[in-house]
Amino acid sequence: EKQVTVNGQIVKANYKVQAGDQIVMTVQEEEIVSIQAEAMPLHIVYEDDQLAVIYKESGMVVHPSKGHLSGTLVNGLLHHFKNLSDGTGEFRPGIVHRIDKDTSGLLVIAKTNEAHEHLAQQFLNHTTERVYTALVHGEVEHDEGRIDAPIGRMTNNRMKRTVTLEGRPAVTHFKRLELYHDFSLLELKLETGRTHQIRVHMTYINHPVVGDPMYGPAASVDKHGQYLHAGVLGFEHPTSGEWLRFEQPLPDYFVKKIEMLAETNLQFVNFLLCLIE
Repeated sequence: EKQVTVNGQIVKANYKVQAGDQIVMTVQEEEIVSIQAEAMPLHIVYEDDQLAVIYKESGMVVHPSKGHLSGTLVNGLLHHFKNLSDGTGEFRPGIVHRIDKDTSGLLVIAKTNEAHEHLAQQFLNHTTERVYTALVHGEVEHDEGRIDAPIGRMTNNRMKRTVTLEGRPAVTHFKRLELYHDFSLLELKLETGRTHQIRVHMTYINHPVVGDPMYGPAASVDKHGQYLHAGVLGFEHPTSGEWLRFEQPLPDYFVKKIEMLAETNLQFVNFLLCLIE
C-alpha cells in the first residue's frame, strides 16, 4: 500500500498509466526470519540415522509460518535432532508430509536430503500406507466405499478446500467400523494426499468429521478439534529397502468419546425396546 508513485505522486489503484509517466515502486526488503529450536516433549516412535517417526498430538502445528514461528513440531525437531533434511521450504526442515493441526497421528521425518527425496517420491507415487480413523456425523449407509472427487481451493476463502472440477485428483477409501445413533466410526485410507482431503471428502458426502472447526457444524467443535487420527503409517526405508509399518492407538479423548456414544447408543436401543414391549 502506497508503495507505488506516478510522477512523484501517490495515485489510486484505478489510475490509467499515460505515455511518459515515471513510475517508481518501493520494495521493502523481506525480513530474514530464523526458526528457533525449542525444548518440548516429543513422542518418538522410531529413530535411526536416516529418519524418525513421530506421533503428533492434536493441537500442534507441524511447521512454522510467518506470524506463527514458535511452538510447532519443527521447533521441537530442531532441539531434539542434530541432523534434519532441508525439507520442502525454509520453515520445513525434515518435513516430508504433514497432517493438520487438530489431527493426531504419525509423521515420518527425514534426517538427510537423500532420505527425504526417497520418502517424498513414495508419497508422490502413492506407495505409502496411510490409514486414518474418523468419527463422523450421521449414519454412513454403506459398509465401505470409494470417494473419487477432485479437490481445489475455494474461490471466496483461500484457506478452505472444496470439491471442484478444477481441482486436483483426490481419492479416499472408507470402511465403516461402528454405527452409533447419528454418528459413524470409519477407517479411511488415502490414495492421494490433498490438503484437508478426508475432511473435505467427508463433508462432500454429507458426513463431516465430528469437531471439525472449518468444515463441520459449529455445535460439534470442542477443545480437541476434529476427531481424526492418522493411526497407521507404512513406507519403504530409504536405504535398507525394508518395509516399515507403525501403528498408534487412538488418543484417550477419542476413546472416551466413542465409549460415550456407545453408551448413549445402548440407552437409545433399550428405549426403543421398551416402546415395542
